[in-house]
Parts: sequence; C-alpha cells; structure tokens
Amino acid sequence: MHLFEYAVIRVMPRVEREEFLNVGVILYCASQGFLKTMYTLNESRLCSFSSEIDCQELQERLLAFERICAGRKEGGTIGQLPISGRFRWLTATRSTVVQTSPVHPGLCNDPEETLRKLFEQLVL
Repeated sequence: MHLFEYAVIRVMPRVEREEFLNVGVILYCASQGFLKTMYTLNESRLCSFSSEIDCQELQERLLAFERICAGRKEGGTIGQLPISGRFRWLTATRSTVVQTSPVHPGLCNDPEETLRKLFEQLVL
C-alpha cells in the first residue's frame, strides 16, 4: 500500500458567495512519483451558478494544472519544481475562481486507479 494525498479542484464562479462546483481531482503519491489531475467542465451546471462564466478561460486554468502536474518546460516555472513542490503549490489556499479543497490522505495500491475512482465519486 502507498500513501497518497489528494484534493478536489473546485470552480467558484462568484467567490464572494462561496458556492462551488467540483470539476476535478489532483492526486499525489510520493512513493510512486505520481502527480496527476483529472477534470471536466460541465458548462450547463456552471452556468446555473453564473451566466458570466468564461468556460474557455476556466479550461485554460485547468490545463495549467495538468501541465504543472506533468512538469518539464511545458509546466512553466512551477513545473520545474520537484513533484512535492508542484503538488503543494497547486493545492495552496487561494481566493480565485479555481480553488482546491483541503488535502486529504489515504492508502492505495494503484494511484492511477485511485485517481479515477475519486474523480468518479467526487466530480461525476
């Protein structure tokens, strides 16, 4: 069994109202060198929060999460950090439209499978 940490990626169209929609999950497993995110944008559900949602901008922000997880040059300056630093940066508290939940720990055999299950349970 491997220790993992995960956070739910949330979209808060109107931060002042503190209403959010779960759109993804980010999972980090140090012992497996695993850091990955899965996300989806349900535009009709997002529009029920606010008609002023820019789904293209949200898609770009979520793609940045994906690039940072992958690391390398495509992840920019943050993508060059060690895997643990990238996870901590992505899950840091922020007051923007795209936020993450508190970090939760767990044990798993397969981080990829665990990410998929968490995504299905918490987002879909």
